[in-house]
Amino acid sequence: MGMWERDTWKWKFDWTTELSDIESETVHDLLLILDQVRPSREARDRRRWKPHKAGFFTVKTAYIALMPRPVLAFVICESQDCSKPFKIIVVSQSNSSSNFTTIQSAIDSVPTGNSQWIHIQISSGVYRERVFIPKAKPCIYLEGAGRNSTSIEWSTHVNATFVSKANNTAAKGITFVNTMNSPVMLEVPSIIQARAAWIYADKCVFYDCAFLGVQDTLNDDWGRHYYKNCYIQGGIDFIYGDGQSLFEASTIFFSMGKNGPKIDGVITAHERKSPNDPSGFVFKNCNISGTAGGKAELGRAMDAYARVIIADSYLSDVVKPEGWSPRTFVGHE
Repeated sequence: MGMWERDTWKWKFDWTTELSDIESETVHDLLLILDQVRPSREARDRRRWKPHKAGFFTVKTAYIALMPRPVLAFVICESQDCSKPFKIIVVSQSNSSSNFTTIQSAIDSVPTGNSQWIHIQISSGVYRERVFIPKAKPCIYLEGAGRNSTSIEWSTHVNATFVSKANNTAAKGITFVNTMNSPVMLEVPSIIQARAAWIYADKCVFYDCAFLGVQDTLNDDWGRHYYKNCYIQGGIDFIYGDGQSLFEASTIFFSMGKNGPKIDGVITAHERKSPNDPSGFVFKNCNISGTAGGKAELGRAMDAYARVIIADSYLSDVVKPEGWSPRTFVGHE
């Protein structure tokens, strides 16, 4: 946290952009679009930059502290423009000339405070490991050999198979799997939370990826995210969180698992907490379908202002006619 004395406490920031502006076809272009969201020029011109060995600091959030004279207290984070040239790291379980044999060891090699794009190329294979990208290691691009060729698989209830807390995370051609509920037992109580991915970071992109699980498959927790040509499978709240995210040209598949019970479920569970919260899930040109047996609601409210928008998408008969459940938040629909 930094302290900045001001003659006035008024300050203006502009951190929003229209989801409809995100139309690009490549991961590189998408990241450039997401990077357009910056403070207003007026705020940038008045800001006093604080030098640091890793670059500059930018204001993230602000509030007024009760002091003898007006003081603006603000949380700061390092600038993450990922402007330096790419560095390539190769991961392979079979090629002896690769840099690493596990994905996590490749991520561990990235220096803390990284500010250049790290392109981690992952050869085909099943990588049975839990992968974590910490907050201090932004600008990592994971590229697999295709979602039918490269997968990361782990069994966990407490955590997730893949976790990113770093801004500017990108992934392409990878399947993320939580195997805890597979094969699922026939007894309903045996299905528990088992996240394939947990995304808690800003400006993250997933292109041609798959997320497989049963309950809470994709925890789209916080930040602005873009999913293009992805496949997301689950049965209970399998896309949930407080993210501000666009899912485009993707398949959303309702399933309780290969041998799972034929029961009803829910696709989304959004957690928007206030009318001023910019978060929400948008599904555009998606295919929403599933296996026969149970039916699925498109979503249910996990907080009072939950927001899910479905546009220009195909809905199969696996979707319940009522579509949505407000739970205990009737009147906020």
